[in-house]
This record gives sequence, structure tokens and C-alpha cells, in this order.
Amino acid sequence: MVSHAAQTHLASAYGRLLALLADSPQVDVFLDQVVRVATEVAASADACGLTMRRDGGAFTVASSGELAARGDEIQYGADEGPCLEALRRGHVVEVDDLGRDARWPRYRQHALRLGIVSSLSLPMTIDGETVGALNLYATRSAAFTDRTRRQATAFADQAAAALGVLLRQADQALVHQQLTDAMASRSIIDQALGVLMGQQRCTAAEAFALLRQASQHRNRKLRDVAAEIITQVTGESPQPAPGFVIPRQQH
Repeated sequence: MVSHAAQTHLASAYGRLLALLADSPQVDVFLDQVVRVATEVAASADACGLTMRRDGGAFTVASSGELAARGDEIQYGADEGPCLEALRRGHVVEVDDLGRDARWPRYRQHALRLGIVSSLSLPMTIDGETVGALNLYATRSAAFTDRTRRQATAFADQAAAALGVLLRQADQALVHQQLTDAMASRSIIDQALGVLMGQQRCTAAEAFALLRQASQHRNRKLRDVAAEIITQVTGESPQPAPGFVIPRQQH
């Protein structure tokens, strides 16, 4: 059972999400707030990322820090990992100690090198359809206690419900465009990472580090540096990200 204090904390977190919907119902702002509040609800997490479906695949639409962004990218490159399993199967996936966990070998070695030791991936379901997964990462083993797991699961359910409200109340065309825009930056970065991996013969994590260094050195946004790399190599501007799949509404 969740304690009274925990229930109060969750109510406060949920209230912040609802207030955000009422004050400024922008999808990208809402998603960014979800990952930031999630790290407060699960205080033992070092970072949080939010993965959502994209034409049968997956895409990070918000992250609270580089650890989560890179952890997600590793899973997409390996096509395996806890957040992808949570998204594909619709159930909670916990990693207590990745150093002792034999699942997802292609993801495991790169994640450990990055510093990820434990994680908690929570499916986000709207109208019976799993549309995303909230991914909490920690740099120490056994970071997520039973209480933290219950709180994080409850918050993920609340965040999914709030997102469902946004999808139902907002203009569908506008929501679709906002979600597509939120994914565009990640799509461009994905393409640039692929170019760097091919050129440098390195891993996704190493390519991300190179891209980050170039961004900091030039004092330019990561997306702009990524777009420049793609244009230089292909002679064409980056292709836009595929659209977000909006769940069918129940009547």
C-alpha cells in the first residue's frame, strides 16, 4: 500500500501536471515537465526519459538529462532494452543490477560503460493502448525500492491519464503537429548519429559524445550541429520525423 505521505506527494505531482494542462496545453512543454516531475517522485533516479511510439518504432520525446537521452539512444541502436520491452509488452520492467542481468546483451555492455546500473521502465497506456514508456535510470544498483516503484508506477499512470485528457480536449491536428515537432529534433540527431557511427566506426554512445562535444565547442544547439552534419554528407536537408500515432478515441 502507498502511505498517506506518498499519496500526498503523488497528488501534488499530479496537480502540477493538471495545472500545466490548464495554463499552457503545449504537448512538448507537458512532456518535458513529465520527465522532470518523475525524477522528483522517484528521487533515487538520476535521470528520466520518455519514449513514445513512432510508426512501429520508438523515439525519445523528452529527457531530464544526458544520461537518459544516451541510455534511450543505446536501446534504439541495439533494438533491445528495458524501455523497449516496457513499450512493446505493456508491463513494468525493472533492472536491479545491470552488471548481473543477462538480458539484452547488446544494450547491456554499452549502458554499463555509460554508467547505468539500474533502471525502471513504466508503460504509459491510453484507452488500453501502450503509447509510451517512462524510463528512470540510476547509476547505482538496487536504486528503486518497493515504495519508489509503487510511487513511480502510480505517477506514470497519472501522467498517461493527463496526456489522454490533452489528446481528447485539444485540436487533434494541432496535437499531431506539436508531437511531430517534438520528435523532429530527436529524428535529426538520430540521423547524425548514424552518419558519425559510419564515419568513425564507433558506438551510438561514442557518436553522441562526439556530437555533444561539437555542439559545446561551437556553442550551437545539438539539433543544428546534427543538421549541418547530415547536409554536408548527403547534400540534402534532414528528413522530417514520421508522425506520432494518436490513439483511437473511445466512443
